[in-house]
This record gives sequence, C-alpha cells and structure tokens, in this order.
Amino acid sequence: MSAMSGKVVHNVCVSQCYQQNRQIIGTQYRRDRCAPNVRNFLPFQGGKLAWTGISSMQLHTLSKHRSGFVNHGTVHCNAAPTTSVVPSLDKVDFLKLQNGSDIRGVAVAGVEGEPVNLTEPVAEAIAAAFSGWLVEKKKADASGRLGVSIGHDSRISAQVLQDAISRGIAGAGLNVVQYGLASTPAMFNSTLTEDDAFLCPVDGSIMITASHLPYNRNGFKFFTNAGGLGKADIKDILERAADIYNNLTTESLMTSKEQAHASIKRVDYMTIYASDLVKAVRKAAGNIEKPLEGFHIVVDAGNGAGGFFAAKVLEPLGAVTAGSQFLEPDGMFPNHIPNPEDKTAMKAITQAVLHNKADLGIIFDTDVDRSAAVDSTGREFNRNRLIALMSAIVLEEHPGTTIVTDSVTSDGLTTFIEKKLGGKHHRFKRGYRNVIDEAIRLNSIGEESHLAIETSGHGALKENHWLDDGAYLMVKILNKLASARASGVGGGSKVLTDLVQGLLEPGVAVELRLKINQNHPALKGGSFRDYGQAVLKHLENSVESDPKLQKAPVNYEGVRVSGFGGWFLLRLSLHDPVLPLNIEAPSNEDAVKLGLHVLAAVKEFPALDTSALDKFVQA
Repeated sequence: MSAMSGKVVHNVCVSQCYQQNRQIIGTQYRRDRCAPNVRNFLPFQGGKLAWTGISSMQLHTLSKHRSGFVNHGTVHCNAAPTTSVVPSLDKVDFLKLQNGSDIRGVAVAGVEGEPVNLTEPVAEAIAAAFSGWLVEKKKADASGRLGVSIGHDSRISAQVLQDAISRGIAGAGLNVVQYGLASTPAMFNSTLTEDDAFLCPVDGSIMITASHLPYNRNGFKFFTNAGGLGKADIKDILERAADIYNNLTTESLMTSKEQAHASIKRVDYMTIYASDLVKAVRKAAGNIEKPLEGFHIVVDAGNGAGGFFAAKVLEPLGAVTAGSQFLEPDGMFPNHIPNPEDKTAMKAITQAVLHNKADLGIIFDTDVDRSAAVDSTGREFNRNRLIALMSAIVLEEHPGTTIVTDSVTSDGLTTFIEKKLGGKHHRFKRGYRNVIDEAIRLNSIGEESHLAIETSGHGALKENHWLDDGAYLMVKILNKLASARASGVGGGSKVLTDLVQGLLEPGVAVELRLKINQNHPALKGGSFRDYGQAVLKHLENSVESDPKLQKAPVNYEGVRVSGFGGWFLLRLSLHDPVLPLNIEAPSNEDAVKLGLHVLAAVKEFPALDTSALDKFVQA
C-alpha cells in the first residue's frame, strides 16, 4: 500500500464526549455571497433531510443509536511521536467491510447477531484514507485544494456518517461539499458537471448507501470523473483506513473542527441533476417543452432517495403523477423493500398503476442506481424484460451492437437480442462492475457495445459515461414515449410493450441458495471458496457424462448447462459462502429434472446445505 503524502492531514477520531443531545432540526444556514446555490454549513449538526422532514419516530431511533458515537479530531500524518493514541476504540477488521466495489457494514445497533462495525471513527478513517488515495490519483500538490462531494440516501444513520466523513475529508485538507439527500448517479455526475455556482466539478465523490439492505446497514460508494472505484481501489483505501484508525490521537480535536467549519459547504445539487434529465427527454422529443403532456405516470420511491423523480422530472415534462407513492424519505422503509427485484415491491407499483389507470409505473431502489417499470396493463419491465426493452431501444439507435449482461439471463433473451433485434448477446459474470467493465473492455478491442445491464436492474450506457443510473434508464424509456407521441403514435405505454413482443419467457424460473457451512469438518480448515470450486468442478464432470445435458460453449461464471428445454447455472457467490442455483425450464417437470441432476452431483459434499433444492424437487 502506497503511503499518503506528508502534506495531507489525516482526520482522526477522538473519544471525548457522547452526543446524546445532538440537535438535528432548526439549524440555520448562512448563505454564501459568492454562490447563491451554496450555503456555509457547520458540520456537526445533523440537519433536516432534503425535500421532506424526518419523522419523530426516526429521530427517536436515530438519537437512541447515536449514544455510542463520539466526537472527533485531527492529526497530521507526520505528527510528533509524543501524541497519545486514542484509547478504547473497538478493533475492526476493515477488509471485511469490502463488498466488491462498495463498502458496507452495520451502522445501527439493535439487530441480534449484527454488531455495529461502521462507527463514526471507522467512517472518519475511511474518509481520510479516500482523501489520501484521491490526492495521489489526482497528483495534487500544495497549491491545489481538491474537493469532494458527499450525499446519502434516506437511512437513519446517514446524517451521523455524513458528519464523520466530512470531518475525515476536511481534516485531510480537502474541501467538502455536502448534498444531503441524493442519488448515487447524481454523486458521480457531480464529478462531471461544470458549474461554478454549484462548486462543480468536484474531484471525488462519496455516496452513503447500502442499496436495498435493511435499515441497520449502511456503506459507501466512491467516484471520480473516471467512474466508480474498482475492487483493488477499495481494498487499498481500507488498508489505508486501518492504519489511520490504529494510530488515532487526541491532540488535534480543535484543529479538526476548525478545518471542518472552514471547508464544508452545502449545495442543492439534485436540482441540477434533475434538470439534466428533463433536458434529455425534451431533446429526444424535438425540444418540445412538455413532451409527456397527457401521460399519467406514477412513481414508487420505496421511501428511498428517488422521490424527486415525480416532481422534478416528470411534472416539468407535463406528466400527471397523481397516485405516486412512498416518495417521502424514511430510513425504516415501512412500506416495502426499495428493490425492483422484490416481489412485494413490484406488486406495490403494479397495483398503483392499475388503481390509478396510469400509462406507466416507475420504481427505484433506495439510491436510484436501479429501476424497473410497469406498463398500463400491469406487465412488469424488470429482470429479463427490462433488459429486452432496453436492448430494443439501444439497438434501434446502434444496430448490431453488443449487449453485455450478467450470467443469469435467459436463453430466450439471447434469442430475442440476436434473432429478432439483430444484436449480439455477451453473457458475463454477476456484479454490476463486472458487467460494465466487460462492456468497456469490448469497446477497447474494437467490439462495439452500448449497453451493460444486470437482471437486478443495474444498467449502464456508453452515452452516459457507463454509469449505472436507474433514473437515466427510465429517461431512455420516457424518450421512447415522448418521441412516439411527437411522431403521432398514440397508445400510451403500448409502444414499449410492442418492443418486447417475441421475447420467449420460461414457464418456470427459480433461484435457490445452497449455503456452505464454513464450520463443517469437510472443509478441513480450507476456505469456502475452495470448497465451492470443488463442488462446481464435480458438477461439471458429471454433466460431461450425461448425453441429455450440454455445457454452455462460452461461459464466464460457474457451470451453465442446457437440457430438457431449459437450463441451469450453479455459481459461487461473489461475497458469501453460498452457491446460487438458477433454473429455467418450459415446465415444472423439466425444471425438476434439471434440479435432480444438480442434486445428485452435489450430495457428495456434506458441508453444502441442499435443503432448498431438496424441497424444490420434492414439491
């Protein structure tokens, strides 16, 4: 791990006093004379969530869980050896906070078996580490003061972590711009936007989110103008953070506060982000001011950060949004999980569309980097259907282009993309960064690709800087509605439904999770990954001896096999001791046949819990 420049000041955490009575509401901001969109902002008050207030129940919960957090200070990385290390900090395994290209942990106590490991001191150390990483990447010198934007979704731990991160960055000598409630795509865009009034572009950006995970979780996503950070970058930052955390001192608490007061500002960046989405739809419709006039579109934000889409995007475009639901940010997510893959969530937006007789329904995950839609008849555009719809739209604009997806997409989707649309389907590994990076790689070797999309709803386009942006995906769909209207084509969302006609969909589609017991003697002290790979190799060998089954000729993840009119894929989870099994088939009988073959092969591995597969084949 490369050392951080001695010119950079590391933010550190100091255990001095609990903050049980920290005030959240009512803090006044002093407007900055130089920039009307910017407000000087004291970093140590929570502040009110943007757009709507935070409920009294949330305030009570947040206050209750804050009692264990501490105030913080700063120390230079070349501090004198006489400085005293902060006592009584919990030991933290920073590398366990890595979740692929994100950082995730438990930020709120109260769930049995899930101790808090994403505390303020930990967050501050991570922020200081990111600052050092950024300084090196940007090759900044003492004459250049870098800036970092910070945003968060609606989670109850968001304000606490935002303050901690702000202190970490400010203590490292960088400027901090707080956005408050924001979306993940907006945070990346802030590294590209050129607008002095909004202090843009920033050099780096941090989004505080844990996507659709429960209320007690939280985490961080990082961006520069080159895009999101990769796994190696996250590991580097966490290693730096561990060093910072283990050498925290008490000497510069007041200095850190002064630096934070001097360098932190607050900006309503979501206004400019939403405005850009509006402009994109107007442009697609031939610069018509209200290209969605006459359309009734409902939004379900799941009490996450996507509530802005109704009032700040759809309504300026002329759409009626009556019946939109769960737009208010609420980090307890009282109505349903904000997740386009969740059946309850999709049922909620479908019912809203049918009840309000709307033309279209749009649903977002918590931080708006994933989305899905529902047409006027209640037909869902998610998973393979969303990929098919986006492929149809993109291939109209870029004939013959390659569509990159994750490994669990259906054979029917391949046929649809290649036979009906005339494109190429490149099935790759699970993980949105894997899919995006593969599309970028294909372009670099001369194979044109304009869309990278996962079945989870993560979708990125070349024209949008390869950012997985759920709002922008919906803008592409709105563009289709608006351009069809401008061309005199009516029928509401039928124009979208017609685009996916011919997509062959399986009669049965299931995903079963086979867990590996890491404490089982069969592992013999080895890793679950080695054990999982042994399972996959054994399954692969068993397939080769069965004439009724055929292994996929090109496959980048796990074991994918066709047979009985369907297919199965057994793979090792990216992060967990689990082997997910996907089965698709024309009928339940055919699906069971595939399941029985997998079961016969994996039964030889006693550390593998096959109860879910047992239940499926027996039923």
